[in-house]
Order: sequence, then C-alpha cells, then structure tokens
Amino acid sequence: MTRVVIQPSYGNRDAWRHWADTLDQEVPFTTAPRQLALTTADMAALMDFHPGGSARFWGATGNHDARMATLEEGDVILFTGKKIVRAIGEVGYSFRNSAFANTLWDPHEERGSYQNVYSLIAFQRTEIPYEEIWDLPGFNPGDNFMGLRFLDQAKSDTILQGLAIDTLTAAAQQVTQESRLTAALSGETAQFLDVEAVNTTHTSYTRPAGITLVHRAEALLVSRYRSELAPDETARRISTRAGITDLYVTGPAGPEIIEAKRAAGHQFVRQALGQLLDYVIHAPEPVTRLSALFPAPPSPADIALLNRYGIDCIHQAPDGAFIRDAATDDQRQRMKAVWG
Repeated sequence: MTRVVIQPSYGNRDAWRHWADTLDQEVPFTTAPRQLALTTADMAALMDFHPGGSARFWGATGNHDARMATLEEGDVILFTGKKIVRAIGEVGYSFRNSAFANTLWDPHEERGSYQNVYSLIAFQRTEIPYEEIWDLPGFNPGDNFMGLRFLDQAKSDTILQGLAIDTLTAAAQQVTQESRLTAALSGETAQFLDVEAVNTTHTSYTRPAGITLVHRAEALLVSRYRSELAPDETARRISTRAGITDLYVTGPAGPEIIEAKRAAGHQFVRQALGQLLDYVIHAPEPVTRLSALFPAPPSPADIALLNRYGIDCIHQAPDGAFIRDAATDDQRQRMKAVWG
C-alpha cells in the first residue's frame, strides 16, 4: 500500500540550499565523487530506477533511521514549506549511505549526515495551500505539519484520493496485472506468466513526459465554485465508504453532493455519474441533490443523461459564471427512491 510522508523542506537556509541542489535539478550519480561513494548494489539499484544516470534526491539524518528504514518504492512525499505543499514526489530507491549523502549535502552541524537517502522517480512542483489538506476528513485546521511525519494508511489514502495523486508504481502494477490476465486469457505459456510475476514493476513502465503526479484542475474548479456559494450555504468534504466527496454543501435546500471533473467529455460525465450514485447511498444523511461540476458544458446528450438520473449539471461559462442545468423535480423525486 502506498504511504504518504510529509517532509518539511523549505523552512531554513540549509533546506533552501538542499532544495536548489537536489530537487530543482537532477543530480548525476555515475561520476566521481558520487560514483565512488556508492556500493555495487546501490549503483545497480539506482541505474535500474534511473537508467540515465541522474535523479533528484532527498535525505534525512540519523535520528530518523527507524522510520526511514520503512520507506518503500512508490511512497509519496509531500514537500512542504511556507504553508503550502511546494512539490510532490514519488520514492524510487531508498538506502542508507552517509558517504554518498555527503557528496550531495554538507552534514548537519548537530545531527550529522543526511544518510537516509532516497531518489525520486516522479516529481511535480505544486502550490497546494495547507487549507486543502485541513479540509480533508481526519486532518486538523491550523496543523502546520512541523517535522518529518509518516502518515498512517488511513490518512495516506485520504491524501492520495483527496488531492487526486496518481503514482507511477501503481500504474506499473496495473500494467503488470493486465499483462498477466491477457496472457492467461489468450492461452500464452506459463513461462510468460512466470516472467510477468517477477516483482520489478519499476522497469516495466516509464512515465511519459508531461504526465502529472497530482491533478490540480478539479481542485481549482472546486475552489472557484465554492467561492460563489451563497452566504447561507456551507461546504466541506466528507468521507464515505465509497470515497471522499469533492464537496458536501448544506443550506436551506438540504445536503448536496457535488463531484467535479477536469473535463466535460463523455468519459468524465460517466465517471461523475457513477461516483455520485456511489456516494449518495453512503451519505451520513438523506441527500436532496446530486450535482456534477465541469469546467465547460458537456454535450446536450450528456446533460440529459445526468438529468435522467436526477443529477444536476453545473458548468462554467466563458465569463466565469456557473450555470446549472437542473434535473426536473419529477426526475429527482423518481431517483430519490433509488438514492435512499
């Protein structure tokens, strides 16, 4: 299971320098002195994850040895500072090597070498305010995430879903699983299945250039819509057995669940439809309205599809205003029997 680690990384002069040295740019590790500091096993593993011979790196000092020993390929790092998540990364190879660490960063004057080193197989700069995390179920407003923090699995899952984070490792695992199934269904040899079963997914899938780790369009659309709510409406996110809602709005008309999508094509309409019908049966109280939110109008046929299931379609007009294509009262009342 993918875990999330909150890593303060921009709070002092040393952190700024480390960021500039090993996060703003990839660092070559196949030339002296770094090459000489790596064991044969470490070099082989790094080359497996980073065939080009360079990578972004971060590290932690020896007082974090026990926790850092549990860091695994595919874990997600939130690099925080100045009350924002400044970047999100995915762990590649994690190892302990003070000699190598000292070629990247000068040792801390009190805590020594940043010997718990990890490379990143994906890295994306972001500007996610802490408020977006505080808004997620299980997190506390005002928490400034001081100190290195390994989240438990429940909170990790909340972050991954709530911030819409995709990982290279999960994608690789899906490719491997599909390959196994394809082989089995097509009657290919057992030898092929044995090869596919080898747990080296990081070598079987390469993230194409431009693919993002965290999807921000939906969060920004929700933020914009939320700012337009009436004074007597309040919005939050709730956790259900089906997942975390994008918005749960309460007001004079009763509770409304809103699911946002980053595009208005048919596939996104279908996704919103399915998620809303899943959320509503797990809501903590009877819901009066379901709505799908898009950055542009879906096709008339797709709006009609949503309305047929009693779901409103909200979309942003070119001038920035939000337009609601509402289901009729008859459509909504007919579907409430299904929702409940």
